[in-house]
Amino acid sequence: MQNKQLIIFDMDGTLIDSGNVITNTINFVRTNIGLDIMPKDELLTNLNNPDINSAKFFYGTKEFTPEQTELFSHYYDKHCISDIVLYDGILDMLDEISRYFTLTVATNASSDFASKMISYLNIDNYFDMIIGANDVQNPKPHPDMLLKTMKKLNVESKHSILIGDSQKDLRAAKSANIDSMLVNWGFSDHDTDAYNCVYSLKDKILTLR
Repeated sequence: MQNKQLIIFDMDGTLIDSGNVITNTINFVRTNIGLDIMPKDELLTNLNNPDINSAKFFYGTKEFTPEQTELFSHYYDKHCISDIVLYDGILDMLDEISRYFTLTVATNASSDFASKMISYLNIDNYFDMIIGANDVQNPKPHPDMLLKTMKKLNVESKHSILIGDSQKDLRAAKSANIDSMLVNWGFSDHDTDAYNCVYSLKDKILTLR
């Protein structure tokens, strides 16, 4: 792995534990369209599964409807800073690695919501850019966010890396021809090749200077 200049972080499940608010938001939509509440573990396990149709899985429709989108946005806008926390060690990691790397966020959430959450948790000063699904044509697992980030910051793919918690992140990185690393404290459970401790991840990142 070559030395890096740019580290692109996924947000939910990587930096921020937002499992409760995501679960509550999706279940708010479900109950308002006549569906039963989905258990948190089942919901989060499938949230970043690139091999399912998310609209069909969560809401039983072929694609997300305007009603579902409006219900989701309304609830999430009111509650997205409720019951969210940084994973243990994230603040210390960001504080140290920001001395050596350019840090950004690429999230499938709206960049408006992401900026609100990151600002609420007082880590916004560490990031040069926050890109959300609303800022590109296609969200992860497509590479659009990563390509846009590298182009805007003028960093080559060989000097960039994505850190996330899901197969969507891995596929996006592969399509953008950049390296990636997985974490295991988020919404997915990876058997191999994933970091289980923030401090181990930090130590690895620091070797990429």
